[in-house]
Order: sequence, then structure tokens, then C-alpha cells
Amino acid sequence: MFSGKKEIPEPQTDSQIRKRTRLKKLAVWLFIDLVVVVVVLTLLLYKPRRYDPADVNSFDHDPGQVSPYLTHELSPQFYNGTQRGEPFELVITQEGINEIVAGWGWPRMSEGAMLYAPAVLFVPGSVVLMGTVSVKGIEFVVTIVLEPKINKDGLSDLRVAEVKVGAMNITPLAKLIAKKMYAKRIGTVHVDTKAIEAKIAASLLNGEPFEPVFEVEKRKVRIEKITVDHKKLTARLVPAS
Repeated sequence: MFSGKKEIPEPQTDSQIRKRTRLKKLAVWLFIDLVVVVVVLTLLLYKPRRYDPADVNSFDHDPGQVSPYLTHELSPQFYNGTQRGEPFELVITQEGINEIVAGWGWPRMSEGAMLYAPAVLFVPGSVVLMGTVSVKGIEFVVTIVLEPKINKDGLSDLRVAEVKVGAMNITPLAKLIAKKMYAKRIGTVHVDTKAIEAKIAASLLNGEPFEPVFEVEKRKVRIEKITVDHKKLTARLVPAS
């Protein structure tokens, strides 16, 4: 027989209330963690619009061969300028530097990661290095922003201004790792610290400025100024003693 009286629920015990509270908190934290993971993955897998790696098939030489831009334009420009014994400007185009870099032979492996599809951009004040890194089949676009300059002491400083994986800024972490890698390299392998390659590596990895002096057939030149504009980099060089 139907009764108009409402059933009164049995009161919950303290343990039941605590259990339900813990489950609610757990559900909230799991949801927050899921959102964080999705956001992080979205940032890491982000592909910048300006990333446009050069197509090696579009060049007039095979991968692994010396770039025509390097042999026919850049090297003569540098050599002739040093032989005159006067100040001159060395202009490097964005298209030209990408032709050189694309011919270095890709992909390359390092510590279980594969690096390929490099791209170099010249933007006002900065040189942007980009490339794809594949780790266990997952691809990330890495961006490194350099701000090359000649400081007040006349030393070359290849400052790393920013490091990104996708859209995530990891600059402090990347610099810390780079310093440890540099210290480990110096401590375990003999490195000629006077070689220009070692000086460039020390500047990039350890923030050490260096004297930008080069020697060509017993003639020395110094980089006096570096200017980065849209799609070109200009270095002013002067005779050095």
C-alpha cells in the first residue's frame, strides 16, 4: 500500500563521509593531472609556423657534397676581402646558410635521439636555429635563438637567448645541461681550446666570449661588428695584427 511518508536515508558514518571526501579529492586531482599532461604535450608537440626546413632536393648538389654557395660565393668573398688588407663586409644570406647546413648529412643520431630537417632563420637581432628531434618515434621541434654580438671588449659573444621544445620554453634547464655537457667534454676528452671550433662551442655551451680573430694565409682578420637583419647576416671584418 502506498504511503505518503518520505523515507529518511540512514545517516552516514564518519568513515563513509571521509571515504567519499577522499574519492572526490582524488577525482579532482586526477582531472587536474590529466589537464596538465594534455597541456604539456600540446606545448611540446607544437610546430612553429615559421619552421620551414630546406628541401635538400631543391639544391644543385647532392647531400654530403660541398655547398656551391660556400665554394663559389662565401669563400671567395672572405678570401678576397682578407687579401686586400682593408676593412670589408661579409654578407651571409639565409638561403645560402640553409644550403650549407642542409648538405651536412642528415639525419644525425645523438644519445638515442635522431635530429633532422634543420632550418636557419635570420631575423633582426637574432639567429634562429630549428630542427626536428625524434625520440622513440615522437617528434619535437626544437628552437634555439642566438643573439650574436661583439661586446664592449671586442670579444664575440654567441649568447643563447632562448631554447624551446615545441612552444615550451626550457632555456634555464637547457643552459644547465649544456654547461654540464661542456664540463664533462673538457674533463674526459682532450680539446684544443685555442681552435676556433672549440671557442665557438665554449661560447654556445658555457657562455664564454672569445676573440673573433681568423687567419687566412698568414693574414689575420678580426670581426668588428655583427648585424643580423631580415634574411641576412653581415659581419664587418678588419685587419688584425
